[in-house]
Amino acid sequence: MPADDLSAAAGPLISQLGGLFYFEAEATAKAGELGLSPFQFYLLGRAGVFGDADASVVCSALGYFNPELIDKRWNAAKAIMPPRDGVRAYLDCCAAFGRRHLAGLPGLPAFCVAAEAVRDAANPVGLPLFAGIAAEPLAPDTPGRAMQLVTVLREFRGGAHLLAVVACGLDAKTAHYLSRPDVFCNFGWEPDDVPVVTDEDRARLRRANEMTEQLMAPAFGVLDQDGTDALLHGLRIMRKAIPDPA
Repeated sequence: MPADDLSAAAGPLISQLGGLFYFEAEATAKAGELGLSPFQFYLLGRAGVFGDADASVVCSALGYFNPELIDKRWNAAKAIMPPRDGVRAYLDCCAAFGRRHLAGLPGLPAFCVAAEAVRDAANPVGLPLFAGIAAEPLAPDTPGRAMQLVTVLREFRGGAHLLAVVACGLDAKTAHYLSRPDVFCNFGWEPDDVPVVTDEDRARLRRANEMTEQLMAPAFGVLDQDGTDALLHGLRIMRKAIPDPA
């Protein structure tokens, strides 16, 4: 399978799976134990790799959020907990989520080998969230490690897509609305913030989607046929094993 076809086949599964633990019950409970709101824990869990950074840095990396929301919640969160500690607590929740849902699934060891090969081959230049999370240690057990690897690859894909959006001349807020209008306001935007979308905007998003696969293809290209099969099989069985959020 050509590398860009593999990226296109794996990409939606990576995007769906990698964030399933973000706001699930155990992560929400952990946030409460730490004195954080679920969204504050989410911000630290993803952007805490930057350490005690300014909110503008976090906003630039996450891309699609209203900057006013990030400024308020990030500053409040890092006042409660050191950001790097937040990352590790969040990744622990990710691993625990994998243990609850993926234990005993056949094919996970081979999936982990393939996913780590893609992670290691991915060019981190211009992808700060991916670079940060890829540098964190992984859980030693297979189900925890598998879930963490999907989350790492999700940051790879998300960062590549944000680069592509910018390169194609599309405003990130508009790209977000075009891709996920149902959750637009969940990112801190108001109904009055909904952008006026043009045909050129839609064309730019199509180009950005194509460019995303092109940016990711070299990393997926390191896999041989066995690695390709292991990656796709692992993603598919993981998606079947994890129920959709309520």
